[in-house]
Amino acid sequence: METLAHWSNGATLEAPADSRHAEVMNPATGEVSSKVALASAETTAEVIAAAHAAFPAWRDTSLTRRANILFNYRELLNKRKGELAAIITAEHGKVLDDAMGEISRGQEVVEYACGIPHLVKGGYTENASTKIDVHSIRQPLGVSAIISPFNFPAMVPMWFFPIAIAAGNTVVLKPSEKDPTAAIWMAELWKEAGLPDGVFNVVNGDKESVDTLLSDPRVSSVSFVGSTPIAQYVYATGTANGKRVQALGGAKNHMLVLPDADLDLAADAAVNAGFGAAGERCMAISAIVAIESIADELVAKIAERTQTLRVGDGTRGCDMGPLVTAAHRDKVAGYIDAGEAAGATMVLDGRTVTPDAEGEGFFLNPTLFDDVTTDMSIYTDEIFGPVLAVVRVESFDEGIDTINANPYGNGTAIFTNDGGAARRFENEIQVGMVGINVPIPVPMAYYSFGGWKNSLFGDTHAYGSEGINFFTRGKVVTSRWLDPSHGGLNLGFPQNA
Repeated sequence: METLAHWSNGATLEAPADSRHAEVMNPATGEVSSKVALASAETTAEVIAAAHAAFPAWRDTSLTRRANILFNYRELLNKRKGELAAIITAEHGKVLDDAMGEISRGQEVVEYACGIPHLVKGGYTENASTKIDVHSIRQPLGVSAIISPFNFPAMVPMWFFPIAIAAGNTVVLKPSEKDPTAAIWMAELWKEAGLPDGVFNVVNGDKESVDTLLSDPRVSSVSFVGSTPIAQYVYATGTANGKRVQALGGAKNHMLVLPDADLDLAADAAVNAGFGAAGERCMAISAIVAIESIADELVAKIAERTQTLRVGDGTRGCDMGPLVTAAHRDKVAGYIDAGEAAGATMVLDGRTVTPDAEGEGFFLNPTLFDDVTTDMSIYTDEIFGPVLAVVRVESFDEGIDTINANPYGNGTAIFTNDGGAARRFENEIQVGMVGINVPIPVPMAYYSFGGWKNSLFGDTHAYGSEGINFFTRGKVVTSRWLDPSHGGLNLGFPQNA
């Protein structure tokens, strides 16, 4: 059985013989497909050292050369993304179409980073004072650590590393131990694209390697995506150690449906946004806030569509794949138990499932609850599975108040044909990413991704202009060059300001 190690200084870094290991599963079959070495603090420090050593030369590499390598990477990724999609489906379980979509969204950030010569341009002011000029520049930070989750093993790292590398930083990526192969594949692709050794590195591990990344003084910045409790820990620990940190946490994304909405469009959106990738995504819609007058009709339309979904192995053309592990499948099933016990109306029960798959995979069918109240755990908690809860409200105002009272503020959506209502929603809702008749409002790469409240710790969102600012720091230079034709030095400063 293959054992995955690490990637350091442009080559595989084999794990020491006494390394701890974790099993990597195929969630569709329930079988162990490989093992992954879990780095010790010493091994993690060795990988950090490689990135630290590579930084000076990469920092001084021309913007043109950096952009050329980014273009090479983009072309290779585009040609071979089918390989990466197959790896994601085999280890995460999402269907191949979802895996291809993940790669395409990540590739948008690669393409954005190809414009790095323009993106890091500074400003210049001539004669700010008499014969004194001022200009600004943006410079890379150093070693950038990326700690990424299991649900998007390609896209989430690509939110960060294209911009970090293009801006002149070096990278240490710590992927999830549940699906680590994608990270190694991307590292090998960087090598093929011509990236110098040591600029992109991968350390596989768990909390021990994470804590080392958060405390090692050679690491300048940390980018994290995961649950809110871990995001809080990463932010507190990293900043306490003097690092720049962006920690994206959990979510409870709502979709408000008004009486004038196209209910067929809203139902389609609810099914796709609630059950795509088995609900294992931070932008999944997990709570439908329905105005009472159209709630019955909307719930019936969602149920009708959900019952047509085919659940099974992601390589078989199914609509929804398995959960990532047996433990997570059981945790999600426990929430279904809790919702039923709390008195929510069970419209569709996902605990009974006959998947299109071989072996003992980690499957649930989509679950739909109606008459959910805001004190139930199926509403308050981020379930991260195919469970959709319908909360009924009497008015538009009550819908806004319900969403704003939630401690998370990652993404939200409204479905309506009333432009005034949409504009008010956009203005008043306390959420970082808003969709209007769009259920999953993930911004394009030239904007920035990130939520509010307990969905983000730190001040800077991912990618876009905020990503450029995160991976660089500003410097302002004030200069005076004496004109020798004036016959000597003039020591007065400022003069005729």
